[in-house]
This record gives sequence, C-alpha cells and structure tokens, in this order.
Amino acid sequence: MLSPARVKYRKQQKGKNRGKSYRGSDVSFGEYGLQALGSGWITSRQIESARMAISRHVKKTGKMWIRLFPHKPVTATAAETRMGKGKGSPEEWVAVIKPGKVLYEISGVSEEDAKRAFTMASHKLAIPTKMIKRGGAL
Repeated sequence: MLSPARVKYRKQQKGKNRGKSYRGSDVSFGEYGLQALGSGWITSRQIESARMAISRHVKKTGKMWIRLFPHKPVTATAAETRMGKGKGSPEEWVAVIKPGKVLYEISGVSEEDAKRAFTMASHKLAIPTKMIKRGGAL
C-alpha cells in the first residue's frame, strides 16, 4: 500500500472538503484521464486496486500515471472503547479528492481500451468519475 515515508505530525484532524480542484484537473501526461466528479477520501487500498484494474487492461502496450497520493492519516480507536481515552492510532492513509481532480492517466492505447480500463477502475473507487481526453471532455 502507498503511504508517506515521513510525516511531520502522526495525526491529523478530519477537516472540510469544500470547493473544486483547479490544480491537477487537466490531462497533463497521457492521452486519456479518469476525472473525479465528486468529493471524498480514497484509501491507499482503493488506489492500488484501481491501479491493478487499469494495468490488467492496458497490459504492456500503454503507459500509466497515478496522479494522487494518500497523504492524510485516518485514526481509529478499538471497538467497545469508552469515551475520553484520547485519539486512536493511525490505521490507514487516504487521499483527499475534490471534484475535477484527475486521478489516473494512460497513453498508448485505443479509446475503447482506455474506456474499458477506466470503467473497471471506477468500480474500485468510492467516488463518481468520468473519462476525459487530453484537451477536453469526450
């Protein structure tokens, strides 16, 4: 799973996820991209699962770029623990996603293969997505 090598603080607050993503909202590296339509958290397991789904369809013909990284720790306390014993330990890492963010990009494949690969990857993610082309939507 993906996780940062070092962080300044072990625990973070939840925070608010408002607005749209303006940075990272264009296809920069490949020909086709998978763009988020909603906001939310994507765990490192979901990122890896979607990556495997895309690489299974792209095989060795295309190249893939992952445009997100899980920087945010999510903590959890043990089950059946009473209130007032402090914050739990970090359990997993998530990427904070806003609408418009390009999550994955691929090149070197046909449009049908890219659409099939991104459809399989979107089933693994917890937010709605759409496929876009370099220079604009499909």
